[in-house]
Parts: sequence; C-alpha cells; structure tokens
Amino acid sequence: MRDRRFYRNHLRSLHAIAIANLAECASGLSLVPGLSDNTQAILVKFELEYLKKGRGLLEGVASCEPPTNSNTQDFLVESEVKDKRGEMIARAKATWRLGAKRK
Repeated sequence: MRDRRFYRNHLRSLHAIAIANLAECASGLSLVPGLSDNTQAILVKFELEYLKKGRGLLEGVASCEPPTNSNTQDFLVESEVKDKRGEMIARAKATWRLGAKRK
C-alpha cells in the first residue's frame, strides 16, 4: 500500500483502519484462492495489534494451508503488515468461517 495523503491521520502516519484493511486483505488473499469451488469464507473475527506508526510503502503478508473440505469450521489466518525495511508495523489474526456455498 502506498503512503498517500488520503490514507494519513492527524499524526502524519497511515491511518489505523487503512493498515487493518491491508492486513485483512492479505489474510483473505492467502485463504480464498485455495478453497474449493463449493466453499465460501466469511470474516467473523478480526484482531489487530499495532506495533509502530506506519509510514512509507507498506506490505501485507500472510500464508496458510486452506482446508481441503467444505465442512463448516472457523479457520484462523495470521497476517503481518511490514514497512519497506521489513519492520513489522502490525500483526493480525483473522478468523474466517468456512462452509459450503448455498445453492
């Protein structure tokens, strides 16, 4: 995510919610493409810990091994937001409810 004035707060750092959106997006992108075609994911819980002010170019990072079945279950994906130096800005835990798509 680029550091743009639009995303900044009154402290001249990236707004907390912009950082949260990046962390959530990273978790979803690591999970959803690996799900079967008949499985859906809905975010049901999201926890975020801010470690330092976010400035400059930020990157959301997450990886997971999606389940291979479509049984209803809660699935935790952890993600991190890092700056261009690789320093962690925030760490997140996203709980996704997985289940079969309705027909």
